[in-house]
This record gives sequence, structure tokens and C-alpha cells, in this order.
Amino acid sequence: MPEGTLLIIDDEAPLRQAITRMLELEGYTVRQAPDARRGLEDLAQHADEVLVVLSDVKLPDGYGLDLLPRYRAKAPLAEIILLTAYGTIPDSVRAMKEGAFDYLTKGDSDDQLVVVVDRAVEKARLRRRVAELEQQVGAQYTFESMIGSSAALLEAQRLARRAAPTDSTVLLEGPTGAGKELFAQAIHQASARRGKPFVALNCSAFPRDLLESELFGYKKGAFTGALADKKGLLEAANGGTLFLDEIGELELSVQAKFLRVLETRQFTKLGDTRPTTVDVRLVAATNRNLQQEAAAGNFRPDLYYRLAVFTVPVPGLNERRADVPILAEFFLKFFSAKLNPRLRGLEPEVLEQLRRHDWRGNVRELRNVLERAVILADGEQLTTDDLPTEFHHFQPDPTVADDRTLRTMEKQQIARVLNETSGNKMEAARQLGIGTKTLYRKIQEYGL
Repeated sequence: MPEGTLLIIDDEAPLRQAITRMLELEGYTVRQAPDARRGLEDLAQHADEVLVVLSDVKLPDGYGLDLLPRYRAKAPLAEIILLTAYGTIPDSVRAMKEGAFDYLTKGDSDDQLVVVVDRAVEKARLRRRVAELEQQVGAQYTFESMIGSSAALLEAQRLARRAAPTDSTVLLEGPTGAGKELFAQAIHQASARRGKPFVALNCSAFPRDLLESELFGYKKGAFTGALADKKGLLEAANGGTLFLDEIGELELSVQAKFLRVLETRQFTKLGDTRPTTVDVRLVAATNRNLQQEAAAGNFRPDLYYRLAVFTVPVPGLNERRADVPILAEFFLKFFSAKLNPRLRGLEPEVLEQLRRHDWRGNVRELRNVLERAVILADGEQLTTDDLPTEFHHFQPDPTVADDRTLRTMEKQQIARVLNETSGNKMEAARQLGIGTKTLYRKIQEYGL
């Protein structure tokens, strides 16, 4: 049986009561108002409850079509059905154009009214669910949701917050895995464009020809295989924010075309003869020094200066080691809730290992390490045994210090190099002059 609250605004008491009884029999809670003033007051007080407003077109103190915007302002997620004794086609067309769900003539069958109300309730519930999801996503990608309080992170946040309300292009500089996309999302959510699309593209993930079509789109028949028009990401982001990650990977020819977009807000699709105009705010990110790349001829200097209107340095995890413990606790709670509910915490030795680690993969690496460790953990506490081997401190065995056999010397040398490279197997194998598979076999053989 349907559930939900409806509001009927009609000055004809017998009709209002009849509609109320009919809809209450269908399982709805029905509120009533005899005129526009009291209807708007009721709607303002119960906007979170009311799913559908049924309003007479001719009220003593207002005309239903003119009241539509006021109803919408009081309850933006509610659907509105207009009721009239004498329906006209122009009024019906105007009502639908101005956002009414439907325009019904009084005296039509009760079954028709119930069907229309049911459909309006269903749409209103969907609108509310979408709004809730958008709110959750928005809350997830805000400056407040960023974890950490180190000086480097707070300075990056301060700069990004200053740039966010503007339409200026922002260039995020920092190592891979440092959270540049999270900064881009936060900038978008803190801007006036937050209700519009946020579209992200990793420029290093596409070959040049495909990247160009992804960005700009093309017209049907532009090339073999172009069987229909394709809207590019620039169009998809219209009104919102386009985030280009690893923008240093753009080919020079694509850079030239993109520079024109920044200068004119226009571009021409492949196979088209007319320019397309877009209103897009650009946030770009790079793990390279684009100024040096421009000096070396690998990046257009004019595009660099257009991108670097406002630069935000996003710190790597090694620059914000004070945030490692709180990040580790967060990821532990997040993954244990999904993957290992028995897990309650981590041993102090684990935290010490995490603090000392060289986080070349930054926050992304820390997240992956904690996810793996949570899966492997058997007890209620995360232990050092649950961490990957590169976190184990390799120490030569002092009891065999005078043993000069080749086997012992090999073991000691492997342990020494592993310790110097912080457990990085590929780097250790390179320094030792052996293959990675051989190194893994030696580690197992010697119990390292």
C-alpha cells in the first residue's frame, strides 16, 4: 500500500474532503488547505514530508498557474498536480512548461486521479533519492572530508579554498597517488558549479587519436567507424568542471587545440564545420614540472601559462608523515567494516613500521597496504606479519658474523641491500644484479 504525505489546496470543501477520503483509502496521509495563503504556509512547515501538491487552479487568493513557482520554491522536491473545473489546452501547455506534473479536469474518474497521484509520488520519491545521493557524494568530496592536519596539507587546502569560488583555471602539482583528484572534486563542490557535472579524464590512459575524440567528440561520418555523432567530454562537462589528470601527457597537437578552448571557449569537432561553444571550468593536474617540460620543448609554454593561473602544490605522503597514523586508522576502520569485522585495531609496531616507510606511492599506496593487511589479518589486532614483506626490517644475523661461507655472505648481502632499499624488491634485485624471481626465491630460502 502506498505511503506518503499529500497536500490538497482547494476552496471547495466537499470536493476537498472527497479527494482526501479517496486518497487516504489508498494509504496516503493527506493534508488540506482552503486557500493559497494557508496552503503555502502548510507547505513551508511540512516541505520535508509532502511528496505531491494537488492545487486548484482558481483559488480565492491566487491563480494556480501563477502559484507554481511559489509552490516549487517552498518544496523543490515535491511534484505539483493542478486541478481545474474547465481545462483549456493553452493552460495545460503552460502548466507543463512551468513544471507541473499534470493538469487534470475535476470530475474525471477517480481511478485516473489515483493513477496520476501514484506516478507523481513515485517521481517525487526518485527526486528525493537522487538529491540524497548527490548530497552524499558532495559530502564525500569536500575539503572537510580530507583526512590529516599536517602543515603541508593545510597549506594546500588554504590555497585551493581561495581558488574554488572563482572560475579561474587551477593547476594541481604533486606526485601520483597524492590525492589530486580529491582536491579537484573539493574545488568543484566549493564552487558555484557544484550542481553541474564534474567530468574527469586521465590523459595518460588514452592514445592520442582516441584522446582527441574523447575530449572534443566528432560528427557522424567523420572517419571510418564514426557511425553516429559523439559528444566529447568538454560538452559533457558544460556548465561544470572538467578535470584533466596527468595533463603533461597531452600530445602537442592536442595541446594546441585545447589552448584554443581555454582562450575562446570554442572548438570544432572532427567532421564538423561549425564551432561548438562550452562553458567549462578547468582543473588540471600533473606529476611533472610543466615549466621545465615547456623549457625542454615537451609542453607548449603558452598552454602552461594558461594552466598555471593558480597553482596548488598537493603534498606527497612523505611530506606529511604526521598524517600517516590518522590515515592508517581511517583505512583500517573502512576496510575492516567491509572485509574483516573481527578486526578491532592495530599493534603499535605496525604504526611504527608505517611511519618509517618510504611512501613512494603516497596515500594510494597506504590505502592498498591497509586493504591487503586487513584481508590477511587473522586476529583482532593487525600485526607486522600482516604487512607486505617490504615493511619487514631485514637484519643480518649477529650469531653468524664470523661465518665466511659463500651462503652466509650471500644471505647477509641480500639482507643488507633489502634493508637499504626499504624492502623494494625490484630495486634490490637491480642492485644485486639478479632477477626479481631469483630474489624472491632467495628470500624464502634464507628466511628473510
